[in-house]
Amino acid sequence: MVGRKPPSRKGSMADVPRDLFDSIKELERLFTVDQAKLKEITDHFVSELKKGLSVEGGSIPMNPTWVMGFPTGDETGTYLALDMGGTNLRVCEIELVDEKGEFDITQSKYRMPEELKTGTAEELWEYVADCVQQFVEYHHDTGKLPQLHLGFTFSYPCYQEYIDHGELQRWTKGFDISGVEGHDVVPMFEAALAKRGMPIKVTALINDTTGTLIASAYTDDTMRIGCIFGTGCNAAYMEHCGEVPKIAHLNLPPDMPIAINCEYGAFDNEHVSLPRTPYDIVIDRDSPRPGQQAFEKMIAGLYLGEIFRLVLCDLHAKPDVKIFEGQSLSRLKRPYSLDASFLSQIEEDPFENLSETHTLFETRLSLSPTKPELELIRRLAELIGTRAARLSACGVAAICKKKSLATCHVGADGSVFNKYPHFKARGQAALREILDWEARKDPVDVLAAEDGSGVGAALIAALTLKRVKEGNLAGVRDVAKMT
Repeated sequence: MVGRKPPSRKGSMADVPRDLFDSIKELERLFTVDQAKLKEITDHFVSELKKGLSVEGGSIPMNPTWVMGFPTGDETGTYLALDMGGTNLRVCEIELVDEKGEFDITQSKYRMPEELKTGTAEELWEYVADCVQQFVEYHHDTGKLPQLHLGFTFSYPCYQEYIDHGELQRWTKGFDISGVEGHDVVPMFEAALAKRGMPIKVTALINDTTGTLIASAYTDDTMRIGCIFGTGCNAAYMEHCGEVPKIAHLNLPPDMPIAINCEYGAFDNEHVSLPRTPYDIVIDRDSPRPGQQAFEKMIAGLYLGEIFRLVLCDLHAKPDVKIFEGQSLSRLKRPYSLDASFLSQIEEDPFENLSETHTLFETRLSLSPTKPELELIRRLAELIGTRAARLSACGVAAICKKKSLATCHVGADGSVFNKYPHFKARGQAALREILDWEARKDPVDVLAAEDGSGVGAALIAALTLKRVKEGNLAGVRDVAKMT
């Protein structure tokens, strides 16, 4: 038995009543994305990526990041990185050492107080600067502090004309701080640092997806795409300036590389190719921003549990389907009460009788499903999880097709990629179907990424300083602080 996988749990449909059996078959029809559909979506995706790079633009923003090339692995020096997430603030000091592709990291996490998320701009930047000051004073003799260069991971929608500039377009992740939207966040943060006498300059403002691309390429020179599959979804890759018409007016060398932050959760907002179910339509309709982030709403962790919940509520409401009879659905009827981890637990249940799933439903939803109902629940979780993984492959395949990448590694991060069972394997299977691979070894392999928001931010700061020194000032606003 050495080297063989353990047998998977075999569900039995023999004892499933006709109404539930028919419901399962209808759900399979709704949620299954076949090879032909995957290819159709990918081809449309390629055209939308190109449209996003055009002067006119499209649904996918395709933001130039002003990261002008991959690391060589030979970068050295000490840099700070700041990652401002929705829950925590992380401050890192990263030393890029002499060994190729190696680094040392020291880091601390600070909680983002809830009251700060609806406070003022001044309160925000004062708090962030305080955390950076605490970190630096703890790890350094502040009397001899040299100028430190910082890479700032600020993963909120920004308009960026320069790598050391970023105008917040809108808050996400529960933030609603006045006086920041429509303003450049870098001078506000630097002013708070200067007030504390901290010799720290923001050398690069980045998105976590771009950081993922660069950090992964630092340790693996075959990395060509960085992806996030978590609460949201996104990808970044290296383009040539000549392929980006919307920056043609800058007259940059056409073969000069520039990283593009796709923000491709917005793919197919026009609803041309994605196979939306009635449940996807409800999710979009009832979301804070209907008509936006169409792709993300079908594959991201934030929505997978909600799709599952909507299906079960819908089945219960059908007079010809008997499910959860005589039981209260009050807990199940709460919107967004289930997340992707709920589906993960169902898919990970190893028992023939699905006893762990039964316990999960009892503790979380006060429901006691029958054995046939548990079979439907398990199949529904598999269908939603599989569809998400297969659709996610379309974005990766589209970048491969656009850039004629026959073979490469893709660095992926995010809670869904890292924690959802079978997500990687299902995505790889879809890539094989889309790109018609016959080789036994997959030429494009999606692997766990390096730390994009920490190491990636520091690396991008290092790369920016290096290219300024070499005379490449494209997308740099304040050249004086880069010395």
